[in-house]
Amino acid sequence: MMEPEQLQEILDLRARNLTPKQIARKLGLKVAEVSAVIKEQAEQTTLIRAASGELDPIAECLVNASCVERFFNNSAEEPEDEMNSSLVLVSVARQVANNRLTVCTYLVDLWCLGVKDTMGPRRLDRADYKQAMSNVYRYFPDEPLAITLEQAQAVVFSGVEYAAQLGFSPHSDFEKTRSHLGKWSGEPKIQCGRNGKPFYVSGPYDNPMKILKTLREKVGEENFDYLMGME
Repeated sequence: MMEPEQLQEILDLRARNLTPKQIARKLGLKVAEVSAVIKEQAEQTTLIRAASGELDPIAECLVNASCVERFFNNSAEEPEDEMNSSLVLVSVARQVANNRLTVCTYLVDLWCLGVKDTMGPRRLDRADYKQAMSNVYRYFPDEPLAITLEQAQAVVFSGVEYAAQLGFSPHSDFEKTRSHLGKWSGEPKIQCGRNGKPFYVSGPYDNPMKILKTLREKVGEENFDYLMGME
C-alpha cells in the first residue's frame, strides 16, 4: 500500500501534466500503480462534483465563425450569407478526467425558433472529440471559433427566451443538455430577431404551417417575416 506522501507526489506531478509513465519513472513506481491512483482520484472528484451539483471545468466552447462576426465583434456589416446567419451551432466541452471530455451541442435559430436541435452529453476522448467537432461543423463554410462559456450561454439562453415569447419551446432533448451550460447570469444578451421582428426561415424538419399560425396568434400578421423552402 502506498504512503500518503507518495500519493500526493503522484497527484502533484499529474497536475503538472506529466504522463503516468513519466511519473512512474520519476518516482520509481510501476505505471499501473500510478494509473490506478490517477483513476481513483478522478472518480472521487467526479463523485464529489456530482453530489454538490458542481459541473466539470470547461475545456472548450466553440461556435460557427459567422456568429462571432455578427454578435461578438460588434461588426456593423451584415454577413454575406445572411439567410444562414440566423443559425448558430454552439458546442460546450467539459473536462471529465485526464483525456476525457463530455460534450453537448446546441443548434439555435436566433431569428425565431430558439433551440432547434441539441445532442449530448457525449463522453469522448480527445481524438474522438476533434473528429466529432469536424463532423458537426462540416456544413459551415469556416472553421469554428472558440468563445467563452458566458458567450455560449448567451447564444443558447437568449434564443430560448426569444422563442418562448413567440410561443415556441426548445427541442425536446434540451432538458438533457440544459444543465451542461451551467447557470447564466443574463449577460451578455444576444439581440434576436431580424430588423426588430421575428423572421422564420423554414427548414426540412419544420411544420411551417403550424409555426406561421403560432406567429400570427402571438405577434400578428404584419409583425413577422418568413421565407419558405430553405433547407
